[in-house]
Amino acid sequence: MIMKADAMCDGGDLDCGSGLLLIIKKNMDPLAPGQVLEVRSRERSVAEDLPAWCRMVEHEYLGAEPGVNWTSYFIKKGGQDDQLEQDLEAARGYQWSVRIQGEEGLTAKVHARNHTFYAGQPADFGSKVDAPSAIDYLLAALGSDLAVGFKAIASRQHIEIDELELTLKGGLDNVLYHLQLEDEGTPRLKAVSGTMYVSSPAEEEELQVIWETTLQRSPVYQTLKEAVNLDVELKIVY
Repeated sequence: MIMKADAMCDGGDLDCGSGLLLIIKKNMDPLAPGQVLEVRSRERSVAEDLPAWCRMVEHEYLGAEPGVNWTSYFIKKGGQDDQLEQDLEAARGYQWSVRIQGEEGLTAKVHARNHTFYAGQPADFGSKVDAPSAIDYLLAALGSDLAVGFKAIASRQHIEIDELELTLKGGLDNVLYHLQLEDEGTPRLKAVSGTMYVSSPAEEEELQVIWETTLQRSPVYQTLKEAVNLDVELKIVY
């Protein structure tokens, strides 16, 4: 049986805990009670999480139908106000929080939600270290923000990404100032350069648009570009 919907939204690879519910609520809001929203998703966990959410907010979960590259989930809007504005305002005001504890030697333990990791000295030049430095984590934050962001935007447009790899390099204005060996210069991150290699059957123009959108929507990139010379480019590999 092919279900009919009054509206459709696409969540790509997002799960219910990473923004999909806000997309659903935004598209559900204009519908009248009794109308049906089709939600397309490629994330497997949605099959379990979405029915539970529908029961909680008093919408009716009608079922799912497999598509070519996604699964369509159908929700009938209930009579309850879905409180879209309150949820969007809560999302706007969300604050990330981490807790850092000093550890033995020159290391720190970082607690971020349900994860714990260690950080070492900012200036450690060895190829092997006991823990990544704060600079390593900063570059990793930028790189992962761009890589995951690119994949998320592509998934919502049903553009397949075969392979993706991003390499970043960064240097300080004067690391010797940080080490108190010189008094000239600053310890700030001076420049970051890198290349993201992407293999995809999509047209190069489509991938370039996704890349530009990724840069525009990246929290870490947009924050760092105000203070650091960023030169990160996209290269298509066939």
